[in-house]
Amino acid sequence: MKRHTGVQHIRHVLLSIFLVSMLAVLAGCGGTANQAQQTQAPATTASAATEAPKDASTPAPADAGGTREIKHAMGTTPITGEPKRVVILTNEGTEALLALGVKPVGAVQSWEGEPWHDHIKAEMDGVEALGYEDQPNLEAIVNLNPDLIIGNKVRHEKIYDQLSKIAPTVFSEELSGRWKTNFALYAETLNKKAEGEKVMKEFDDRVAAAKEKLGPKAAMKVSVAKFSKKGVQIYQKDTFSGVLFEQLGVARPASQDVNNFAELLTEEGMSAMDGDILFYWVSEAKGSTDITQMAKKWMDSPIFKSLNVTKNNQVFQVNETIWNTAGGIKAANLLLEDFMKRLDVK
Repeated sequence: MKRHTGVQHIRHVLLSIFLVSMLAVLAGCGGTANQAQQTQAPATTASAATEAPKDASTPAPADAGGTREIKHAMGTTPITGEPKRVVILTNEGTEALLALGVKPVGAVQSWEGEPWHDHIKAEMDGVEALGYEDQPNLEAIVNLNPDLIIGNKVRHEKIYDQLSKIAPTVFSEELSGRWKTNFALYAETLNKKAEGEKVMKEFDDRVAAAKEKLGPKAAMKVSVAKFSKKGVQIYQKDTFSGVLFEQLGVARPASQDVNNFAELLTEEGMSAMDGDILFYWVSEAKGSTDITQMAKKWMDSPIFKSLNVTKNNQVFQVNETIWNTAGGIKAANLLLEDFMKRLDVK
């Protein structure tokens, strides 16, 4: 027993040294805490809503011991069986795991929530919060002794090597509107491909039914905007809401019918926000009102009041979590539901 305790002590010391070096790397890899699902590259011309997963279209080869080779954004990682102690490092990934019936042992904190978004907190009881996804707590991850870590290249590329020394690590490629591609990768990694296909079919069936109910209302030009400390942005097709609207066959204003993420506006150029209906959210730190005041100033301006959406009283503030930052399968279902209610389609 004494010898075993000594080995454990040495391992603890080595891990402590390892963590000190990793924390130095982490200090330079973060983004903005309230940054939404933005990708580092523009979308391709292919439909984001129907894009096939890069490496999930065929089963991964397995050896006699049940080991699968998972191809992902950083290479190939062998995964054996069904991982039981999973750490997830993105908000959209957390929703994917829950939808697949997997409760992680640790997850990054929700962008809005203490620590979880309202629509998932009931399912996250007992899950350890690991900091935000732009700066996860590596020491806490080590202490959880995970058998799988799932992250994302946009957020965590600089710490991939460190994470992969803790446990087998798989990264999705992007954080944009194309959450379906990530979902398929996560399902395959967890050895739950069949369950994932079932969840996705149920979602696609809901969207198809909603599209049929929309009828001529699908021709309405739907505008989406965000007010934040960065400024005012119109959200285009390679965004969480944009992907859903494309799958629904909903029209967009010319300024937003673009295979890109978002575009900053000036007050003089706010006509780019116009359409038949405008949905917007205010991204603001808790306790602050600066962004709310900025939004009010824009909406009180003569240019904004001259827009068709304003004249027709078709401007609606929406929940940022559901329309943007949560970014996963559960939020997608809630976004679909909210959108149909706003258009009074039952």
